[in-house]
Amino acid sequence: MDPDRVLRLLSDVAAGRCSIDEAARELERLPFAELSADAERVDSRVDHHRALRTGFAEVVFAQGKSPGQVRSIAREILEHGDVLLVTRAPASHFQAVAQFAADARYFEDARLIVVDRRAERPAVGHIVVATGGTADMPVAEEAAISAEVMGNRVTRLYDVGVAGLHRLLAYRETLVDAHVIVAVAGMEGALPSLVAGLVAAPVVAVPTSVGYGAHFGGVAPLLTMLNSCASGIGVVNIDNGFGAAALASRINHAAAGAATTKAASHDAEPSAGEPA
Repeated sequence: MDPDRVLRLLSDVAAGRCSIDEAARELERLPFAELSADAERVDSRVDHHRALRTGFAEVVFAQGKSPGQVRSIAREILEHGDVLLVTRAPASHFQAVAQFAADARYFEDARLIVVDRRAERPAVGHIVVATGGTADMPVAEEAAISAEVMGNRVTRLYDVGVAGLHRLLAYRETLVDAHVIVAVAGMEGALPSLVAGLVAAPVVAVPTSVGYGAHFGGVAPLLTMLNSCASGIGVVNIDNGFGAAALASRINHAAAGAATTKAASHDAEPSAGEPA
């Protein structure tokens, strides 16, 4: 359930606009709802408390699920919140969701389904998503779109790999401005090491399955990133753009929150000559 919705419900109870029994019925399916196609088994357990604990609603991993299962889970999430994010979704899953959510959007390259019904969409802090090459863009878009849905301001820097170092250096100011950088690369996977040596911000490295035979489907860049001589790098799994976005989002929100707290504290300090 959306944290704002819980707060509104509690406020309504306190103000007498909602009875305790009504609130109990609203909350009775929490912390999770059990979904099943028949009476003999539970297919899914949708976590409605995820946003309360982690700051963002449960995300649906579509791979391995049937269109009907994804539709059922998506409907349950949207009945209790304003945002739906489905990853690794083929077109058939989007069509199933679009049957009841006409505002659903499908990002084919990133394989994402998004429904965002928030009146105001937050875009805090700054995350840069960079790729070594154009071929890494599907994974990068999974990261960038996911991060945007999670409430972050995102800048994309694509095709700035080490084969042309000057392309990355041309955007050094953009990199320095970021709270966290997601570096997505296949082939030898050197981009995160290069980026981490240029900036103070943490770098989330994403190896991709783009490359020739000895690349081993992403294992080569994965090992490069794990063995980087540059510090401040965290590595996620091969092609895991969503996982990179989730980590980067938490780092960015923490940084943005710290900056806001610092600014508020500074504003509260008396200026020279004023009594404390």
